[in-house]
Amino acid sequence: MRLYLSSCRVGDRAGSLLALLGSGKRAAIISNGLDAVYADVRKIFREEIYNPHAELAGLGLATEELDLRDYFGDPATLAERLSSVDLVWVMDGNAFVLRRAMKQSGFDDLIVEMLDRDQLVYGGSAAGAAVAAPTLQGLQLIDDPDLVPPGYEPEIVWDGLGLIDHAVIPHFRSAHPDSAAAEQAVRHLTARGLRHRALRDGEAIVWTETRARPADAVLRIA
Repeated sequence: MRLYLSSCRVGDRAGSLLALLGSGKRAAIISNGLDAVYADVRKIFREEIYNPHAELAGLGLATEELDLRDYFGDPATLAERLSSVDLVWVMDGNAFVLRRAMKQSGFDDLIVEMLDRDQLVYGGSAAGAAVAAPTLQGLQLIDDPDLVPPGYEPEIVWDGLGLIDHAVIPHFRSAHPDSAAAEQAVRHLTARGLRHRALRDGEAIVWTETRARPADAVLRIA
């Protein structure tokens, strides 16, 4: 299992992401955490502030968009699509919206199976990193769990993907609008004795694990 979990965008360890990929060059970008944001606002943001396709292309990757809404209730077709890429890059946004999209499309079960078989790399920034944890507890202090875009089920999904064994709080003590909320989330988790790691923008968790031999798990913070 190969994971690259960043606090903000790719972060400062792009070389580690490329090392995880090896010769793999095909990346699918998932931005469903932003589905509650108006399409024209998203377009302006990508054109004038940040374009994930451009950032990954700058690393030599060939990118495509993967909208999980196209696969709601159709995990078999999504499995075929995922089999054609080497990296899924899951963007920021609202972690609870993103997690709903993963559940409704079947991505949550598929990605665990594919990572266990070492078929691809899971990469994510901010919300995309946070949902890799066992739980989304604490993230309600950063993102609104009751935000439900059209076509989404209203039930809040509190379980994370369970790819790692602790919660991830992005934007900790960083020059980001969510930094103060991240501090609150860390205090919330600490008070409840829940394992977590707070990431400053630029930092990333690089995680490799052989499930058959958990002692092979390697965690590196850069």
